[in-house]
Amino acid sequence: MISAFLLLSAPSVLAADDSYDVFIPISKYIAAGDAESLSAWFADNLEISLLSSTSNSSKSQATQILKFFFEKHKPRSFSINHTAAGQNSKYALGSLSSGGESFMVTIFVSMCGQSYKIQQLKIDYVR
Repeated sequence: MISAFLLLSAPSVLAADDSYDVFIPISKYIAAGDAESLSAWFADNLEISLLSSTSNSSKSQATQILKFFFEKHKPRSFSINHTAAGQNSKYALGSLSSGGESFMVTIFVSMCGQSYKIQQLKIDYVR
């Protein structure tokens, strides 16, 4: 009975750990305002939405857009509030604090080859 429980619960435990691990380095780079290091997680083309301005960008364009954002809004802290996973994709919702401003961050990643890459990054004011 106990072994059946462990066998049935193991996949959900592994999935939860896996979804969390994907966002550990991503979170670290957002908290540090390090667009260059964060860009290693970008897909070749991704959707980036900053303060209601959305664009489909190349990896290098998205890096420059995010660098400019971090220059204007120096991060003080970042935390992941929620994660979820689907087949070959995951997302996270987080809170970014920058001085007196608070932002909601949404990150969508999907499996590209052997690793996850950011397909969409959205940062908007908390309303």
